Amino acid sequence: MEFNQQEASYNSVVSVEKHNVKLAHTQLKIPCFISSHHYCEVDVTHLDDIDKVSLFPLSNQDDIDLLIIGTGATHQFLHPKQQVAIQQMGIGTESMNNKSACRSFNLLLSDA
Repeated sequence: MEFNQQEASYNSVVSVEKHNVKLAHTQLKIPCFISSHHYCEVDVTHLDDIDKVSLFPLSNQDDIDLLIIGTGATHQFLHPKQQVAIQQMGIGTESMNNKSACRSFNLLLSDA
């Protein structure tokens, strides 16, 4: 699925496929972390692996108010204990399929 480029100074998503996400200036293997000014591939192999420890290095790179989690081709939910732990870091969470997550991310970037 392809998207329109939003703002050149931000990491907006150009397209998303089964195994990668393409930004205007790079392509990342999934799973990956993308914020407005930072991106990296991450070693999260399962949704249950997302926790405070895995998010801490990423939250130091860019201010995270909302974590949008792409869960693959289908929508999956974080365990309630994971949601509480992440909320204790001051980060809200939303989970959705990858295409919806990328569209939502671009929409939020356009409002920045």
